[in-house]
Amino acid sequence: MGILEKISDIEKEIAKTQKNKATEYHLGLLKAKLAKYRSQLLEPSKKGEKGEGFDVLKSGDARIALIGFPSVGKSTLLSTLTKTESEAANYEFTTLTCIPGVIEYKGANIQLLDLPGIIEGAAQGKGRGRQVIAVARTADLVLMMLDATKPNVHRELLEYELESVGLRLNKRKPNIYFKIKKGGGVSFNATCTLTRCNEKMVQTILHSFKIFNAEVLFREDCTEDEFIDVVTGNRIYLPCIYVYNKIDQISIEEVDRLARQDFSVVVSCNMHLNLDYLLEVLWEHLMLIRVYTKKPGAPPDFDDGLILRRGVSVEHVCHAIHRTLADQFKYALVWGTSTKYSPQRVGISHIMQDEDVIQVVKK
Repeated sequence: MGILEKISDIEKEIAKTQKNKATEYHLGLLKAKLAKYRSQLLEPSKKGEKGEGFDVLKSGDARIALIGFPSVGKSTLLSTLTKTESEAANYEFTTLTCIPGVIEYKGANIQLLDLPGIIEGAAQGKGRGRQVIAVARTADLVLMMLDATKPNVHRELLEYELESVGLRLNKRKPNIYFKIKKGGGVSFNATCTLTRCNEKMVQTILHSFKIFNAEVLFREDCTEDEFIDVVTGNRIYLPCIYVYNKIDQISIEEVDRLARQDFSVVVSCNMHLNLDYLLEVLWEHLMLIRVYTKKPGAPPDFDDGLILRRGVSVEHVCHAIHRTLADQFKYALVWGTSTKYSPQRVGISHIMQDEDVIQVVKK
């Protein structure tokens, strides 16, 4: 029996098993087996075998993967937001390979990848789903394109396909410490009250992975699914924006309902509606900031700012300017919202904010 058949059998058994106290450990075991088989499905079939892919070289300040079902307007969006022309037509599967474009916004170059349309069963390799999802795993953000005129079941299907291959959308990594040991059995502790998982469930899951010696510490009340994600260790946690296209074809009440959903943006690519707001949302979720440099006695260089991630320190800024600057650092003068007054003399660990101006003083 192949991996796909085993996955199918386990999914059927999970679906028909009633959820109650008597079956919770059996379900936990099935979920662990399912995660193990899905991980095997992502691995190359032979060592050294090169998979047929269409990944493109990562460039720019951030990367966005544009995914969705065929014919929802992905190519039109790429052509509208970037200078790249992606073939768009009224029939499905116009795009057959990965087409990169660059969004130039607030001085940043953001790489946008137009990926071929995903179909149901993509996680199992139908269509070009496996390659599409492999590229999506390398992105900083997933932009899920949906057709506002079609039922919301498309969003659920896409989320299921991405969840199946270890992409966790708009979720954070579970706060669980896990380490495999050479001996001593399973050591289990928790710093909070657990209501969704217990020691017996943890041991059941670990034994299914043939792990008999490990240290486990729950720092928050997590489910068995989240613990399986930690044990598997190949999950990727990405922000996701759901973009509903073709709003010019639905009622204003329906537009309002879609716009009020979490992480959702409503647009019309053909009529260029709400695309400015989409760019603002993408910037916010990519957590990019601009830092401008200044030479002594000269005005700030607003034409050539540094594009960095939110939460960076002065040390990161020094490395972005020149790799040896941090070693010669004495102090910095900073103007902007990160300081109490301008200019403020700060140390190397000072956290920068968007549109701050910095002048580095060397030893």
